[in-house]
Amino acid sequence: MTKMFDVDRIRDDFPILKQRVNGNPLVYLDNGATSQKPQSVIDAIVEYYTTTNSNVHRGVHTMSQQATDGYEGARSKIRQFINAGKDEEIIFTRNTTEGLNLVAHSYGRQNIRSGDDIIVSNMEHHSNIVPWQMLCEENGANLKVVPIDDSGELVMDEYQKMLSSRTKLVSITHVSNALGTILPAKQIVDMAHAHGAPVLLDGAQAVPHMPVDMKELDCDFYVFSGHKLFGPTGIGILYGKEDYLNSMPPFLGGGEMIKSVTFEKTIYNDLPYKFEGGTPDIAGAIGLGAAIDYVNGLGFSRITAHEEELLQYGTEALESIAGVHIVGTAAHKAGILSFVMDAAHPHDIGTILDEQGIAIRTGHHCAQPVMQRFQIPATARASLAFYNTKEDIDALVKGIDRVIEVFS
Repeated sequence: MTKMFDVDRIRDDFPILKQRVNGNPLVYLDNGATSQKPQSVIDAIVEYYTTTNSNVHRGVHTMSQQATDGYEGARSKIRQFINAGKDEEIIFTRNTTEGLNLVAHSYGRQNIRSGDDIIVSNMEHHSNIVPWQMLCEENGANLKVVPIDDSGELVMDEYQKMLSSRTKLVSITHVSNALGTILPAKQIVDMAHAHGAPVLLDGAQAVPHMPVDMKELDCDFYVFSGHKLFGPTGIGILYGKEDYLNSMPPFLGGGEMIKSVTFEKTIYNDLPYKFEGGTPDIAGAIGLGAAIDYVNGLGFSRITAHEEELLQYGTEALESIAGVHIVGTAAHKAGILSFVMDAAHPHDIGTILDEQGIAIRTGHHCAQPVMQRFQIPATARASLAFYNTKEDIDALVKGIDRVIEVFS
């Protein structure tokens, strides 16, 4: 494997990878749905609940101050991780979906009117389609969809044609969860900005696999989830440029997002707290901070090299099997292998692989328009992380051979 990348040692950090499923060693290839957690993340969450559990902000007692330090320290780690300008530009959410809905509600309802255009792509997750459809139905705006070609690449010429003075927002994935395509995010942002349109990037499938840099990308909003980044479920991030966030009304009303409340008027809190109504997921934020520490310790140069090597190995392996067809063959991909088989439906593939301890995802992957584009009902998807090995790919190939045997 990749030089100086000791996968066996790394796997020792993930207790769940040691278990057996259906009598076989677990081969976990469902990282696009959620990633597994290193012991350091589990320990950070346990330590919080064991020694520090208290509500954050405003508390004068020691544990409240310690909890606040941990929570706000995680915010700073995230800001550094994505190279944002200020901690105040980092908003804690529950997940990527909530971040998208927050922008649709607080930015969209204030700035997008009848006849305006919102641009998405044909490879979006439903979470980056439905909020914009709801907004368009409410206010008469138009949802425009950039097509993709047969390899799963965005058709940039068509994107260029769609941009106009009517474009009020571009909301596009950074990496496709169904195909693995890495989109030319910087080019997408620059082209939209040339028409005065802000850009939101869905980074849920990008941040676990590659460095992302808010200053370099210059996007206006960026969203992702903690659980795909080897952190806990229930915590997500919205990055927004300070000027945009300051101009937007709150998403939720309640505690923490206020400065003062009377029956005559409420004065909202400053960033980032204006968008963090109610008690937050303190343990989740601390766990996400620990996950970022872990990823930083490995280094993205090594992570990316390892995953690219695995992707190439897996692509060649699947392409060598008669009757297996990879869906999504873009030149630049993250570690996702979506495929269909002549012999079996994806759900049958997944069931037979599970009998051998191999975990993949089957279905439309919350990306039904992608399936419609390729005229298929579903795919089987093996998605990689840095703790996967060539032996995992070999097990997948052996499992596919078993599928062929069953249905022959």
